[in-house]
Order: sequence, then structure tokens, then C-alpha cells
Amino acid sequence: MTIRSSRATFSSPSEMTSAADDDPGSSTPRAAARIGEEDDPPDASPERPTSAAVLDRTPRPALWSDVPDEQWDDWRWQLGHRLNTVDELGALLRLTPEEIEGLTAEDKFRVEITPYFASLIDPDDPLCPIRRQVIPLGRELQAFEGMMEDSLAEDAHSPVPGLVHRYPDRVLMLTTTQCASYCRYCTRSRIVGNPHENFSTSDFEQQIDYLRRTPQVRDVLLSGGDPLILAPRTLEMILSRLRDIEHIEIIRIGSRVPVFLPQRITDAFCDMIRRYHPVWMNVHINHPREITPELSRALAKLADAGVPLGNQTVLLAGINDSVHIQRELAHKLVKNRVRPYYLYQCDLVKGAGHFRTTVAKGIEIIEGMRGHTSGYAVPTFAVDGPGGGGKIPVSPQYLISQAPGRVVLRNYEGYITTYEEPTDYDPHRIDHLDREAPRRQEPGQSGVSGLLEGDGLAIKPEGFDTLHRRSGGQHRLNADPSKWQPYHANGHSSNGHSANDSSPSSNGSNGHRPE
Repeated sequence: MTIRSSRATFSSPSEMTSAADDDPGSSTPRAAARIGEEDDPPDASPERPTSAAVLDRTPRPALWSDVPDEQWDDWRWQLGHRLNTVDELGALLRLTPEEIEGLTAEDKFRVEITPYFASLIDPDDPLCPIRRQVIPLGRELQAFEGMMEDSLAEDAHSPVPGLVHRYPDRVLMLTTTQCASYCRYCTRSRIVGNPHENFSTSDFEQQIDYLRRTPQVRDVLLSGGDPLILAPRTLEMILSRLRDIEHIEIIRIGSRVPVFLPQRITDAFCDMIRRYHPVWMNVHINHPREITPELSRALAKLADAGVPLGNQTVLLAGINDSVHIQRELAHKLVKNRVRPYYLYQCDLVKGAGHFRTTVAKGIEIIEGMRGHTSGYAVPTFAVDGPGGGGKIPVSPQYLISQAPGRVVLRNYEGYITTYEEPTDYDPHRIDHLDREAPRRQEPGQSGVSGLLEGDGLAIKPEGFDTLHRRSGGQHRLNADPSKWQPYHANGHSSNGHSANDSSPSSNGSNGHRPE
């Protein structure tokens, strides 16, 4: 089957499989490491220089000392020689009994480590922050209080397979279940790593159809798995199909491939990305040791190709739960033209129990960064709300108190000051310009912002009205709902209805289902 677009003709996703779609238990070089050779030939010319200075290589372990640089620098070779067994990893590291227990567990989450990323591991330190992210421990299989299979309820907010539409104007588009290597705390471990859970051509067409008929979506985030593990022409086909949808303004890619497999960021890849701008990318770097000369070169290529770069870090106990480590990471990121974007609280997913910190630790880290370093080097600390609440920012409190005309604030040093507010401020002075600004519909999702706009009086928990009727019926005192509509001089209630409109939708429920 072929999929045609106005830009080019490409094979469908099911025909253009990723390099990681082979038997997850195989320890031999995967035949699929050859993927893309017919679609995206290796660069025939030397890599073009970037704005970054010529950088050294990360020292290569003796295990691979005889591998020619040409092979080592080939991302397909890296994928075809990943490590995943006790024997393979034992030849490189001094494994602990608990690591052996984790690696030999029958129901473990998939293990695959690229030779490049494995070369960053300290072979003698069981607490190495690189090691702890990719090599399983026996305790990984232990259940913990609050653990869920899909703690973010992504599948509950999925209108079609692989598409998550939680926020009003943007969607998460899952393109594959495969990765270059596998993080032990993976949020999507319920499907990631399992080639049998991969998305079909039919799934992809349903995703594209939903996006075409949902004009409120302006921003699509490609994730997975990892989109950059896809065969090159498959990824380009997806970008092309998205660019053919007029109302999609921004395409974002979430990827850890530049960290696990920096060799993937070739000149050919960057030339392809340029054709589909604006394309943004968030990488996933958790510790300063991950920022190697190879990663710096890859990030420079992306930045020089016009890709705005952000970073998402997961707060991990024993790996990066330190103000000083996070500050060092942020400084190295901005030196590489990467904006620290989010610092995430670890999710309540299987395998992540021993990685979790308290939320207070995240607040402490932001306290030690805000004001102590550049504002653009401070990420937003967020808890992704269990049950599907989305990203909830959490930060130290800087507003101490307030009174009419005056607020009391404190800074990072503990300096407390008073800000005098204007007495003649007119919030309606902007109305003539505000009326010209485009409005975006957010049915049922306007939230607290909607209350401030006057779109409703209250946000009610589900079943609120039924509960408070206490199984009673209508009587002379509760029969007139206009009693609970506030008066406004313009003749309209706070939810935009006429003040004498007694329809159920005027109960100020802010788009929630009326009871």
C-alpha cells in the first residue's frame, strides 16, 4: 500500500517498520538494523561542519576497541548490536546480584542498550546514574502503593488508537512502540517495547482523519516509543501528512534518540527536517554525564537546522534528585542551545517505585535554582496528574500576602517587599483590541480561566447537584433556578445567558455535564 500526499509518495507505516521491531529477546545483531538502507542511504559526503567546535570522542570500552569508526558512527550498526542479556552486559560491567535478578526475570520490561550509551556506564559503580536508568534491578518488579498500568489515563483520553487528546488545542500522536534503548521508569511500559502493540496503517489513517476533522488542534506532538527510531522515509511521510493539514501550525517531536543514539542525527536527517518547519524537538536528558561530545554535536546539528530545542528531565531518586546536579545539567543544556523545559515528578507506573522522590524534593530543587541561575535555565517542575489531570506545575510560594492595592512578595534570598498596585487601573481599556483577537473554542475545558472570563459561576464535581438534592423532589422553594443566577447590569448572568434564563445549562457548571 502507498500513501500519497501533495509532497511525495511514501510507503505506509506498516511497510516501513522500525529497526527495533524484531524479537525483543534476541541477543544477536538484528537483521532489521539494515532498515532504511533502501530509503535513506548513508551520507555519501563527509558531515558538514556545524557552529560547534570540533569535539573529541567519548572513550570506547575495550569490548569495542576493534570496531572501525565508520561502523561505530553508523546508527544502524548501533541498533543492530544492542546489549540485552546477562552475558552481553557481564562482558562490559561487573553486574550485581540484583542486576542479574532483574535481567533474568521472565516478566521484565524490555532491555536494549546501544553500545554507545553502554560505553557511558561506569563498569564498577552499581550506583552510576547512567547504569541505573537502563539496567533493571530485581526490585523493579515490586508493586507499590498507588501503582497503575496507565497512571496518566492516556488510553482513556484517546479518541482513536495512538492519539491522546487531553488539552484543547494539541494532541499526542504515538507513532511506534519501539525505542533505541529503554528507560526503566517508562511511563508507557504497558505498550512500549512490545512489537505486537505497534500501530498499524489503519491506526495511522484514523489518527490523520481525526486531525483533519478537528480544527481546534494546532499542535501535534510525535512520541511513542520514539519517532526517530522509525525508518527515515516513514518519519518523513508522517511529517508530510501532518503538514498537509492546514490548521496544524506546530509539529513537535519528543525523542531520546539523540541521547541513546546521537549517530542518528545526520546531515541527511537535518536536511529532511528543514522541509517541514516549524518543527520543535524536546530531548530527554536526566544527568550531566549524558551530555557527551557526540550528543553536543547532534544537538548543534539540530539547532543549526532551525529546530528549537527543549529538554524534559524526570526526577529520579539516587540519580538526579539534587539541586547541584540539576543546576549543572541546566547549565550544560543552555550551553548546547537547549532550554530546560520540564522537570517531571516520576509517574505511578510499574517499575518506577524505587525511582520516586517526594514532591517536596522537586520544590526544593526549584527553590535552589530560581534566582540562583538564569531564568531561562530553570525548568517548570510538574506533576502529571494521576487519572488524566495533565501537567500540573508546582513551585515554591513567592506571594506571601495581599490586600486591596498591595501585595507582599519574597525573593529567592528571603527578601520581603511590598508592591503597590495602581488605583486607576482600568481592565476594560484593552477591550477594543481584545475583541479583535481570535478566540479558540475550549468546550468543557476552559477551567478556572473560564470562570475569570465570566463563562460560568462554578466548576462542580460530577454528581454535585444530585447529591445535594438528597433524593428530594421539586418544591416551591427550589423550583426557580433563577435564584442562583447573579445579577449583572448588562442583563446577562456570569455564564453569558440572560439573567432570567432558567435553562439547565445556565447553572454555571463551566461546561461540565449538568445534573
